[in-house]
Amino acid sequence: MFHVENMTPEDFEFAVRLSNTMNWEATEEDFEFMMSLEPNGCFVLYHDSERIGIATTISFEQVGWLGNVIVSERHRGKGGGSLIVRKAIDYLTNKGVKTIGLYSYIDRIPFYTRLGFKFDSKFIVMRGNTFYEPAECPIKTASKDDLPAIECLDRKCFGGSRVRLLERILFDQPNICYVYKNASNLVGYAVTKVTDEKSEIGPLVCQREHANAALSLLSKLLGNLKGLEIFMCLPEKETVIRNFLMQHKFREQMVLARMFYGPPIVNDFVYVAESLERG
Repeated sequence: MFHVENMTPEDFEFAVRLSNTMNWEATEEDFEFMMSLEPNGCFVLYHDSERIGIATTISFEQVGWLGNVIVSERHRGKGGGSLIVRKAIDYLTNKGVKTIGLYSYIDRIPFYTRLGFKFDSKFIVMRGNTFYEPAECPIKTASKDDLPAIECLDRKCFGGSRVRLLERILFDQPNICYVYKNASNLVGYAVTKVTDEKSEIGPLVCQREHANAALSLLSKLLGNLKGLEIFMCLPEKETVIRNFLMQHKFREQMVLARMFYGPPIVNDFVYVAESLERG
């Protein structure tokens, strides 16, 4: 019989092993970080006493995110995946979340649709290496004094406050965060998380009327990540950024569907996702 339990540190090794059957390149530190942000929002699916699946969640006020949903291949199609997703939905809605987002493989859209999620838009995961192109806008390294303005801009884009996440990633070495200001007003920021020989860019948030600043923020980041493999997830509609990256030999690794349970997030910002598991 299937049942769901809260994830504990003893489950991290299993979670990594299962995740990496899908080539997600997960580490135990990834799950430790998720649990530090949402201690009661990470789950393990069991069949009797055997661990067979996982899911993680995170809540940002009225917005929540579902990630790392996976069931071992031999137990798929039997109802366990639906059970753990419903558990995650119940957890988030009981916390007052109104909108739950996720990134789905295209072929899994029908599965999430049956559980109440609706397709919103396509996102592209892009991968490549660093390059140098001079930034055209006045860009500075973010300081802790910039955090309130960053949080305010980010909230307008995302729909809920991600300050407890931003506090953890913006100033954690060797991560890098840049801001672009017009006079004294923040109009864009970008972060990259650096681990070993890889770097994940995101979040990037920029006002649409200053869209060129987004390219400059990306250029500035990429120029300071020498020797690292880079990946990021961005909306398919951001063709200017995609073409810019492809001109520099980035490739489109996969196409994903952003889906929402509840009212969708609606905005008009230039946006690169923080991560697949956190939105």
